[in-house]
Amino acid sequence: MGNCFKKPRDSTAEIAPGDVISHRSPVENRPAGDVMKKDQPAVKLYGTPFGIDTYYLRFALQYKPVALKFVASDSHDTAAIEYESDVVSGSVESLVRYLDDKFPEPQLVMTGGGARFGETSTTPLVVWVVVLQHRSMVWHLERMVRWAEDLAARRGKARGDPAMGSPRMELKKFGRSYSQLLELLFEHAQMEEKVVFPILEKADRGLCRAANEKHARDLPVMNGIKEDIKSIGVLDSGKPVYQEALSNLKTRLKTLKEHSKQHFEEEERELLPLMEATDLSKLQQVKALEQCLDTMQGTHSHLFSFFMEGLLPRDAMHYMDIIARCSDNERVCRLFRLLVEKENSLGLAISNTLK
Repeated sequence: MGNCFKKPRDSTAEIAPGDVISHRSPVENRPAGDVMKKDQPAVKLYGTPFGIDTYYLRFALQYKPVALKFVASDSHDTAAIEYESDVVSGSVESLVRYLDDKFPEPQLVMTGGGARFGETSTTPLVVWVVVLQHRSMVWHLERMVRWAEDLAARRGKARGDPAMGSPRMELKKFGRSYSQLLELLFEHAQMEEKVVFPILEKADRGLCRAANEKHARDLPVMNGIKEDIKSIGVLDSGKPVYQEALSNLKTRLKTLKEHSKQHFEEEERELLPLMEATDLSKLQQVKALEQCLDTMQGTHSHLFSFFMEGLLPRDAMHYMDIIARCSDNERVCRLFRLLVEKENSLGLAISNTLK
């Protein structure tokens, strides 16, 4: 396996992916005819309005400190970027490298890697799917623990972030966020049990028994936390029992986080490196990838933005590269579109172009 599981220099605990995403250009979330912010460099992206490469580049540009102007143009067979006196066209990889050169932070292209989509990598696609999902789930678990610690410290009385509203409203948002994480955790476990583990079991029967047992062990804990959050929501925040419940919730979330991290690390250390020995062909790898996406319907539809928020920029682009390997272009386009366009805004956005 070499260094395929090498951790980023900064962990998700040190750099919050959500903080990076929050600094994406606000122009991308407004109709294309809006005026761009004067304090940011302006970049024009030309491309077909519904193309996979166009969506990919629009997503990449959201990480850069630029004001993006997307110009829908069916005349551009390949996407092009205009910045200052430069007009650059070519492969998607070359355009992203150009952006990394002009706007170095954050870097989006994997260093030491090969071509886009990982054709030169010996690591099976399904292994990267598992590893990147682990990273997202760990970040979300850490975020939930920090949030629970803050709730417990305020003892359910003082307000935190004004955007969260009252303490009762904040707890509802906390519960909604945990429910999203729970669905992601559950679907990931299902994906491993239905797709990843059977591939390994063909090579070595009984190899994944312990991992399956841990999935069964953690499921009642995860569901129990969800019920705890519901119970806290109906308690009187001024009572000691409410404050005790918050403290217990914090402890249970910490336990879940530690169990999950340990489980993920064991899989990456003991199971996933064995995937290379299965000698999956490129066609088999793509089939396994598509089976993973089929199993994780929620994660790759209404939870896709939530999931991607848990990845550092370079990891997020890597996950996009992997998805682009699917043979179903409509599926790829639909997923990419989820990340760059708000509901009901597409028609207005593509109808406005620069002269």
